[in-house]
Amino acid sequence: MKSQFLAHYTTMGPPSKVAVIGAGVAGLSAARELLREGLHVVVFEKSDQLGGTWKYDPRTDSDLLSIDPNREIVHSSMYLSLRTNLPRQIMGFLDYPFPDRDNGDRRTFPGHEEVFCFLNKFAEDFGLHQFIRFNTEVLRVERVEEKNDKWVVECRTLGSDSVSREVFQAVVICSGHFTEPRFATLPGIEKWPGYQIHSHNYRVPEQFRDQVVVLIGYGASAFDISRDIARVAKEVHMATRNPDVTVMKLGNYNNIWQHTMVKYVSEDGSVAFEDGSSVYADVIFYCTGYKYHFPFLETNGIVTIEDNRVGPLYKHVFPPALAPGISFIGIPEKDIIFQTTELQTKWVARVLSGKVLLPTEKEMMAYVEEYYKQMEKSGLPKHNTHYLHFKELGYGNWLAAEVGLPPIEEWREEMYLECIKSLTEMKDEYRDKWDDAHWNSIAKSTPFPQNGKH
Repeated sequence: MKSQFLAHYTTMGPPSKVAVIGAGVAGLSAARELLREGLHVVVFEKSDQLGGTWKYDPRTDSDLLSIDPNREIVHSSMYLSLRTNLPRQIMGFLDYPFPDRDNGDRRTFPGHEEVFCFLNKFAEDFGLHQFIRFNTEVLRVERVEEKNDKWVVECRTLGSDSVSREVFQAVVICSGHFTEPRFATLPGIEKWPGYQIHSHNYRVPEQFRDQVVVLIGYGASAFDISRDIARVAKEVHMATRNPDVTVMKLGNYNNIWQHTMVKYVSEDGSVAFEDGSSVYADVIFYCTGYKYHFPFLETNGIVTIEDNRVGPLYKHVFPPALAPGISFIGIPEKDIIFQTTELQTKWVARVLSGKVLLPTEKEMMAYVEEYYKQMEKSGLPKHNTHYLHFKELGYGNWLAAEVGLPPIEEWREEMYLECIKSLTEMKDEYRDKWDDAHWNSIAKSTPFPQNGKH
């Protein structure tokens, strides 16, 4: 069965004009795939450069907790020392791999500068710059007369007070989700006298010299930042809700300790952990992740965000009641991000061109409801809705099948899971001890293309 809107495509032809919000990984991939399908594309980018979160910006939000709604907001959460936590073999797109370079960061796990160069080369090779409106902030996206094939996009150019209004047949949201911080609730924090910061506003370690830092979190950013600031800090105490954590001093460091979660903090500056220990700290550092946040999108309650569940979304992309006029790219977490993004954008582009048909709204909603039920039965919280690993390992192959591609090579998933294992087990220097010969043998890979030529 075809949805009513897809039946419209069949009789009236595909939409001729598609808005893409954001020129990061997702937006650039979306633009390429939409153009390949013969659609007219406009990419709206708030900053003066492409790259999204991969564009390093030494500035931070004017409020280091990013709570003040009137703060000056910096989009990127990139810190200066960041390296990829996935090897370059799975950092690129399936049909445009991440290259080795003659003059660049040749490490298997390169720094963020190399990823930024890769994205610029991608945009150059596919002629994407001409479709990007830089320094243009999207203020509102809303249906016109409740029609799924007419969407108004209101935007403002940097330095201008005037708001322009343009109508599109579809909008692809690629604005990312690493800007609006999430926080842990700490009893007593209102009176705790120390300094607080979220990882969104971390750039360099120097400000933590000789400080006692309590860092909350156990993900990739907590792993990296704890090691980075330990080079100058007096002590770093990592606190986590992970039930499997061993309370101890880390063997390779003289000044990093692991703890269970913070139980409470006190007015005298002390921080007490659930394991019974406590410290007097100068800093509480939140590596607690981010919220999905789309302040420009108006759907009259059709799409909501509850405990970091964006929904309802069919396959993490299409809201059933608004499909295919609105789609989200890059919502999933805990996955091979470039690969998943590429497959999502291929799917969206072919849906919008009429080559691939979506199920009916009723069928899509039934899928979403069943997915939520299975999560609940498995004891998974809502905020894990868009986590893919160990839960939806077949997602990439499902997307590939939808767009007529063969199954993804198994070595890609194996390589990804090995990285996750290294991070989970807090294996220091795993990036520099990576066995390239072993993985290249498994992948039966050929040498990577040189100098970005594909």
